[in-house]
Amino acid sequence: MSTPIATNPGSTYTSPGAGHGSIGVGSGVTSGSTDPATLLTGANRDAYASLKALFDSYGLGSLAPTILGYVQQGYAADTISVLLQNTDAYKQRFAGNAIRQKNGLAVLSPADYLATEDAYRQTMRTAGLPTGFYDSAQDFTNFIGQDVSPAEMNSRVQMASQATVTASPEYTQALSQMGLSKGDMAAYFLDPQKAVPLLQQQAATAAIGSEALSRGLGFDQGYATRLAQAGYSQQQAAQGYSQIAQEFNQFRQTAQQFGQNYTYGQEEQAVFQPGAGTAGSGGDLNSAQFQQRLASWQRANVSGNVGGSQGGLARHGGGQLV
Repeated sequence: MSTPIATNPGSTYTSPGAGHGSIGVGSGVTSGSTDPATLLTGANRDAYASLKALFDSYGLGSLAPTILGYVQQGYAADTISVLLQNTDAYKQRFAGNAIRQKNGLAVLSPADYLATEDAYRQTMRTAGLPTGFYDSAQDFTNFIGQDVSPAEMNSRVQMASQATVTASPEYTQALSQMGLSKGDMAAYFLDPQKAVPLLQQQAATAAIGSEALSRGLGFDQGYATRLAQAGYSQQQAAQGYSQIAQEFNQFRQTAQQFGQNYTYGQEEQAVFQPGAGTAGSGGDLNSAQFQQRLASWQRANVSGNVGGSQGGLARHGGGQLV
């Protein structure tokens, strides 16, 4: 450490303790005093002005008295920059770095940290998210700590935008039925604690549900989730629910005509998972096979051979299906 630099008459300073905390500046810097830089001259004033401008750009203007104290003590600018990183204000401003260290990730430089925040903000603005929502340094702490890249952030925001801005009414209704209000949807999709595969699954579930809702059909979240987990796309869901919309009521009426019960869930299973399930108590038909029997009954109605078809169904365990 170099020799402390003499200050203007009347000014004092307090030496930093072992922890290099904030410097207490004496009578030369009071709430009613002029610019603290007037206490310095020449290179010291330039060093103070440069460091203050730098830390102001970090949002750490509150460290100005600390910077002044270090300059008064004769610390070099590079040393002061290092010492300031030990202050509580600095650690709070760049709190994401502490999380990165715990996660075994490299600490970001202030320039990279700020650039990452700026990239996040630009993504939010481009997506039209409201002011005040995920745009402060504190909002971004966990994103940076979890090493969420700007590209990944953009992907998450696009999912959020789909749910809250560009989604169809049916898509929004499906998300709402999953327990998400419209105001919560973006926060849900952007929550860094949620794994990306889960986000994608939830989005896929809602997309599948929207295809059912858009055709006036029921949305069973549990079943839509299973379809999403099985890899069904929105296009496949659209094809399946189009088929269901065309045929379900006819099959249900045919079943009722002959004392049988055919449910919407059975119709979904018959269309999307024709090899799954059984007919229920005492039955040996799965939903798709029962649907085929109902189709035979419909054809028999047309041909006038209902009795034979009904008997065929009974021989295959055609009791009530669940």
